Amino acid sequence: MQSIRVDISISAQQYLAHYSGSVRNVQARSQDGRLIRFPSEILRPFVTRNGIEGCFCIEFDDEGRFQRISRV
Repeated sequence: MQSIRVDISISAQQYLAHYSGSVRNVQARSQDGRLIRFPSEILRPFVTRNGIEGCFCIEFDDEGRFQRISRV
């Protein structure tokens, strides 16, 4: 299984567009410099009143399919 680390900072107001479904993906730069895009719905467990903030490890299989995400 492969993984990538990404720092995410999305305000609560910004995440409303993701939560409502009008925006479906998050685009971010990984800690190793790669530009990645992933479904915003995988961040839902980490949403607080202030939005989403922190470093996350996204794991995916050899075909690039999402497996799990955890806060680092």
